[in-house]
Amino acid sequence: MTAAPLLVADRLEKRFALPREHLFGPPHEVQALAGVSFELHAGKSLGVVGESGSGKSTLARIVMALEAPSAGRVVLDGHDLHALAPAELRRARTLMQMVFQDPYGSLDPRRSVLQTVSEPLAVLLGTGRAERRERAAEALDAVGLRSADLDKYPHEFSGGQRQRIAIARALITRPRLIVADEPVSALDVSVQAQVLNLMQDLQDRLGVTYLFISHDLAVVDLVCDEVVVMHQGVIVERGDPRRMFRAPEHPYTRRLLAALPQNPSPVAMLDRGALE
Repeated sequence: MTAAPLLVADRLEKRFALPREHLFGPPHEVQALAGVSFELHAGKSLGVVGESGSGKSTLARIVMALEAPSAGRVVLDGHDLHALAPAELRRARTLMQMVFQDPYGSLDPRRSVLQTVSEPLAVLLGTGRAERRERAAEALDAVGLRSADLDKYPHEFSGGQRQRIAIARALITRPRLIVADEPVSALDVSVQAQVLNLMQDLQDRLGVTYLFISHDLAVVDLVCDEVVVMHQGVIVERGDPRRMFRAPEHPYTRRLLAALPQNPSPVAMLDRGALE
């Protein structure tokens, strides 16, 4: 018997109201998502690729229940997230965490690593101080940092180390799903592969499931089991990234590939074996 998917996006739509052009003019809307559906099984990685404005970041916010869809459902581990009562949604948030694009902007410079990494435990679970420190140390160890780093501040770390701290924060509640929104695009190419390698290693050891948002097909080709390509709020192609990277079917996917630099970054030149 095939296991049920961990995450189901079912016919998601999202419309945003635009300012009226005239005081008594008709309201206008822009449709950011138009019937987006996919499934993601536990322990797997799904890449969502598209240019700016394609709807992929809106999709990430809806999956994380940070925004409500105009229509459709997000089902995580059997729970319809947007139908949950506030207290139930709060408990469900322990199952999902997010890693943001900018490791500099996503960490408060006034808060220590301990405060930053352990914050989800305090906010979502009300965990005591001693246990928060213990679990924060475990999370840092999982991402290759030391427990001695708990009392340091973000300015004492490199960009790659800051993203490791952000990943440790995402791991602290032991989530089943991590939504990673462009997690390496703000990093120097010399450390991008290190962070991708870390994320894949964590998946192998801990069984983490990733929804990986990116504009870079080369990065998705390295780390994802399946990819969907979004254009103007619609999924235009989906499948194995290795097949899609080499033989894209949709004209938009072919344009994305044609836009890749002729001299690829070190990350784009790596193959999957290099990340193992």
